[in-house]
Parts: sequence; structure tokens; C-alpha cells
Amino acid sequence: MVMRRRSVSSSRWLYNHYNDQYVQQVFQKQLRSRSWFKLASLQCSDNFLRPGIAVIDLGSSPGGWSQYIVNKVRNIRVVACDILPMHPIKGVNFLQGDISENKVLNFLFNLLNNKKVQVILSDMSPNISGKAEIDIPKSISLGELVVDICRNVLEINGVLVVKVFQGEGFDRYLCHIRTLFTEVKVRKPHASCVNSREVYIVAKGYKL
Repeated sequence: MVMRRRSVSSSRWLYNHYNDQYVQQVFQKQLRSRSWFKLASLQCSDNFLRPGIAVIDLGSSPGGWSQYIVNKVRNIRVVACDILPMHPIKGVNFLQGDISENKVLNFLFNLLNNKKVQVILSDMSPNISGKAEIDIPKSISLGELVVDICRNVLEINGVLVVKVFQGEGFDRYLCHIRTLFTEVKVRKPHASCVNSREVYIVAKGYKL
């Protein structure tokens, strides 16, 4: 009976997944992932990507956000980083490694020629256990890591877009972000799964 319940649940998930409008569009438009639509929604509401800027894309694999950026914005420099591999995208410098390690962070700085960037994007996510008491703190810990990276490479008045799971600790993290930026919004793109705890903090006007 247990095996049968798992089979039905898996079948239902597969049905919902492949009938999802964003998943269908990913296949139709030959995109890297549904995250393309999340960034498109955020850009539409907050307009933080513009020609001529430099962008860091953290948690980039399989490349949905980097693919969106180079296809939609002219003359933009993208440096992407992920612990997982990512197939090459023309116009994107990719660094594979754990951004929490100093050696990887130094490689990232070298790719930037030790220059600061105008936008940092983070779609990083912990390995999901399905237990909120485990996943939420890990997500917020990744968010705190991104804030540390901002201190090193984000220029004054720059923009941060970071994914964080809502739950215990989220409000404290959001308050911290508000002390560092002049304008902060919390967004839930339509392409995010309805049952997901993920939201995106869009923070403009970096002050430090």
C-alpha cells in the first residue's frame, strides 16, 4: 500500500509539472529553466538591469537567469557562479565552485578585474530536505553570505536581488537588508511554485 501511494503521488507530481505553463514554455522556447520567467517578472516590476552594467549571477546553474540577461539586455557583462556545472552561454563568464570558499571568491574577483559591479543576483537555494526547520535557516544563511559578498563587490547605489525562504528568521534578515539599502521590496513572481516558501528581496540603493 505504501508503494502504491508513492506511485500515485509521483504520477500526480509529474502530471502537474509537465502541464505547468512555465515548464511548457521552457521546452517550447528552448530555455534553460523556468527561472527565466522569474527574472523577467522581477525586471518588469523593478527595472534593475540596463545596458552597460556588470552583473554577478550566483546560483546560476542551469543558466536561466544568465540566459535571460544576455538575451534581453545589450552590452552587459555577466559573471555567473554555481557549485554545480553549467553549460556555456555566449557572453557569460562562468565559475564553478562554492562561493563560501575564499579561493572561489578570489577567482570571482579576478574575473571582475577587481572592479565592483552594479547588480548582484542570487537564486541560490540549499539542498531541500522538505523540513522547514532545516531548509529556512539554510536559505537565510545563504542570504547572509550574499550580503557579505555585497560588502566586497557591490558598488554604492547598486542593486541586490536575493532569494530567501519565508519563515522563522526571515523578518530579521529583511530588517538587516533594509539597513543596507534605501529601497527594499519583497516579490513573489508568478513563475514561483504556489506552495514554495521562496520570495525574492529586491534591494536598491546600496549604502555601504
